[in-house]
Amino acid sequence: MTLRIGYLLPTRESIMEGRPEGEPLLRLAERAESMGYDSVWVGDSLLARPRHEPITLLAGVAGRTKRVKLGTAVLLPMLRNPVLLAHQIATLDQVSSGRVIIGVGIASDVPNVRAEFRAAGVPFEKRVGTLMEGIRLCRALWTGKPVDWEGRWHVEQGVLGPIPHQAGGPPIWGGGSAPAALERAGKHFNGWFPTGPDAKRWGEHWRQVQAVAKEAGRQPDDVEAAVYLTIAVDDDAAKAEQRINEFLAGYYGQRPDVLKKRQACFSGSASAAADFLAGYVQEGARTLVLRFAGEHDKQLEVFAKIRESLKV
Repeated sequence: MTLRIGYLLPTRESIMEGRPEGEPLLRLAERAESMGYDSVWVGDSLLARPRHEPITLLAGVAGRTKRVKLGTAVLLPMLRNPVLLAHQIATLDQVSSGRVIIGVGIASDVPNVRAEFRAAGVPFEKRVGTLMEGIRLCRALWTGKPVDWEGRWHVEQGVLGPIPHQAGGPPIWGGGSAPAALERAGKHFNGWFPTGPDAKRWGEHWRQVQAVAKEAGRQPDDVEAAVYLTIAVDDDAAKAEQRINEFLAGYYGQRPDVLKKRQACFSGSASAAADFLAGYVQEGARTLVLRFAGEHDKQLEVFAKIRESLKV
């Protein structure tokens, strides 16, 4: 099994700290590639958690890198017209010579996210159906054949150009650990990409995804096993814990202890971090995407060393 390590660019933090410039983010992406990371990721939000627009930023990253995969962690496709989104993603995939991965989610049910959906004119209660139909329409357009569509959107003999570099379009990974999310990943997505839970429960859920995929007639390698992890490393464990708590509270505006029940987080020494990551690898994870709670240059170096011990 080949293990891949990804790095999440701090787009949300940059805006929160009053540093909207794109150049530092592009340099971080270049550095991650030079240090052997396999992928670079960006998050998504319009108004609830302001940050750089992901498809646009990834186009910039594509122009500054040659090898790393370019992913969304995670995109909220429901906030976008799928015809336009299919065009944007296809262009990004061509610009990057087929390096795109689209991680998608259904969004958290919290007041500011509901307000974001209202601002985009999208019914929050219908977000799952909107997501799934939108993905089906994107995939139809990515074939390059004329598309007729009658549903939430109306398309008459629509032909997209360019189509993606990757045949059929970039892989789509679904987030979430709820039973319905596991079902969607096993049946419809190219990967499962949750923000946790702990390694043991992640493994239990992964085996459920595999069982669903098998029942749907899919092959074992049809679904990528991935996980999104929030990390703070410091030799002083108390300092690392304080940093990750402050990071979570500032990022989401919620209590860290509540967030940690929904998201897999680690704070502690580098050696303990290696053990934490190894737990997911032992359960079958093939892609680990890391979100650092601050100190990005330092953390990139730390995990470039740790990844060597995780190769399997």
